Amino acid sequence: MGLGGISVWQLLIVLLIVVMLFGTKRLKGLGSDLGDAIKGFRKSMGTEDEKPGVEEKRPHTIDAEARKVDEPVKKD
Repeated sequence: MGLGGISVWQLLIVLLIVVMLFGTKRLKGLGSDLGDAIKGFRKSMGTEDEKPGVEEKRPHTIDAEARKVDEPVKKD
């Protein structure tokens, strides 16, 4: 028993018929076209396999000065 009641022999026969109808070159072309489409989709979604270069980490500084408060803080 195979997938959903289809035996392995039936799957092989269907595969053989598909190869005979379309030919190996055309199936290979379809496979590469499908791969390119998936690659383009990933690129547009921003999940490309290639990682961008590592950015240089620089310390961040904040320029500020403290001033004295004239009134004390009231506690309720």
